[in-house]
Amino acid sequence: MRVLGLLPARGGSKGIPRKNIRPLAGKPLLAYTAAAAHAATRLARVVLSTEDAEIAALGRACGLDVPFLRPADLAQDTTPTLPVVQHALRHLAAAGDHYDAVCLLQPTHPLRTAATIDGCIGLLLTSAADSVVTVLPVPAEYHPHWVYFAAADGTLRLSNGALTPPPRRQDLPPGFHREGSVYVTRTAVVLDGDSLYGARTLGYSVVGLPSVNLDTAADWARAEAWLAGGSA
Repeated sequence: MRVLGLLPARGGSKGIPRKNIRPLAGKPLLAYTAAAAHAATRLARVVLSTEDAEIAALGRACGLDVPFLRPADLAQDTTPTLPVVQHALRHLAAAGDHYDAVCLLQPTHPLRTAATIDGCIGLLLTSAADSVVTVLPVPAEYHPHWVYFAAADGTLRLSNGALTPPPRRQDLPPGFHREGSVYVTRTAVVLDGDSLYGARTLGYSVVGLPSVNLDTAADWARAEAWLAGGSA
């Protein structure tokens, strides 16, 4: 299986301005994902998708391929991830470079490891899944069987449609949420199915591994603490 590693890094981040090139524990944020991708053994090529010339230059310095600059209309605050991935795959295919799957590696997850990347790809390779995503367990207090939605009149309704919730934590079925550091999807699902997930998604657990998604200053401080040898 030929797998493309794709790093999407636009220049217009709002929560943490210019975060993709901002130093984190002495290195640009982008460098952490570049290093993990290069250390992985199951990626055929690692490509950076950006519309920003400064980020592109940094990407090349980190050893990433930058075969194109992303169109500005695919680098807006409201731009979904799917068309960014489709653009990269189609651009490479037009140049004769084809892949069986794409591994999406967002630079805002600097603590992921090469082993996690390879593990996700390996799970896709040995299964009939359309996609594999990293996951973590949902804490019991946020489990869907215990979550209520409020109707217009203020009445609470369980999110799963049941009349009463399970009385004990032990009665809850396993629940997971996307951790976000690795997504691997078959190319046909992305291009023909117009999806990053498809009909059959498997979860790759990263329980016990450090994890942070850099959206806020507090997230950044957690990552700095972990990289300094503290607790994230």
